[in-house]
Amino acid sequence: MGKFIIALLGTCFIFQVSSAQKDSAYSENNVRVLILNDIQHNLDQENKAIDSTILKLDSHLGRLDSAIKMTGNTKEKIDKIIERVQLLEEKQKAIEQNEINVYEANYQSAVINLVSMDREIKPLLLFHTTRDFFNSLTATSNPMAYEGFRSGFDKFKIYINNVKEEDATQKAVADIINSTGNMSFGVPVVGAYSQLLFSGMAKYVNSIGHKKRELKKEAEKMFAITTTLSQFTTDKNMIENEWENITESLEEMGVYYDSTLQRNLRMLSVDRNGITNEFTRQSDASKRYLYLTMLQKKAADYVVDRKKEDPKDWKQNIYYQLMDVQTLKERYGDITYRIEHHLNKYTELISRYKGNPQLGDHIAILDQKLNQLKSTFDDEFEPTQYIHAATQMYKVM
Repeated sequence: MGKFIIALLGTCFIFQVSSAQKDSAYSENNVRVLILNDIQHNLDQENKAIDSTILKLDSHLGRLDSAIKMTGNTKEKIDKIIERVQLLEEKQKAIEQNEINVYEANYQSAVINLVSMDREIKPLLLFHTTRDFFNSLTATSNPMAYEGFRSGFDKFKIYINNVKEEDATQKAVADIINSTGNMSFGVPVVGAYSQLLFSGMAKYVNSIGHKKRELKKEAEKMFAITTTLSQFTTDKNMIENEWENITESLEEMGVYYDSTLQRNLRMLSVDRNGITNEFTRQSDASKRYLYLTMLQKKAADYVVDRKKEDPKDWKQNIYYQLMDVQTLKERYGDITYRIEHHLNKYTELISRYKGNPQLGDHIAILDQKLNQLKSTFDDEFEPTQYIHAATQMYKVM
């Protein structure tokens, strides 16, 4: 259980620069990555020092072992054996210090990644609800948005109300259409009532004589738009159902994230409001960097304190936090991957209807907005890199 790691997110960055250089780096690098590179650099330096110490001790032990074998003087041999025991104790302390250093770095990495996720999860939660594409997607399914439909539908309503007493099907259609004052909601292109509506429209079209060319053309266009939108909306709804599952996963992850964050903040004696004000809502990158630096120190101090308070089982609780944070990042990466796959399904949907004479213009606009949405997603979220980074979060001893 004692073999872990430190986050390797991005290339290693030796963080020994002036304040001016550091300030310029904020505009070019993610603050989280800068802090993680600080942690990696510090651990590398500590490892080099300990490796050097152990190498010298091993060399000294080797010379002592040779001297012990060669000496015939009992007192000298005892002195060298005592010295050897002391060197072994020093080596053991160095090994234990190395273990502490690794746990410090791993827990620092976990805390920084955990807190940083607060700025990553919220945009993802808002991604679906605040985008122009999804509003346009809903509008595309509304037949009233199509030129020529409203006029044909108004005449169809008049026809239905005139014949509803003569035909049970037409009466049912009239009841459906007249049950709402909002005309756009009075056109059930999908669902249980849609087939009744299509039947009523078909009878209406067939009732128009060939001499009334313009009226028949208008009615046929209305019918064609309705039936085409019915299939489009059915296909769209199948994709939307998947989004509901994604949303549910996001909400579950949000609950898991909040509980994990609160637990670690209690461990570090850090206030939740401080995270919100000093990091999540903080627009100044240099201030966010300073805040994460403070958390980095608290995480290291916590590991040292646990070692002092519980020398036997000090690693156990830290281990659980490391695993929880890694699980969160993996789940987040999985959800962003599912969203990416979800958006690709909209591309397939649009391609299917791009050449349709009834929906063509609306689909072209939808295609443009989807491309903008995907571009925004690609800029803000990197599912593959995120999942890869989550699997390589910690330094193994």
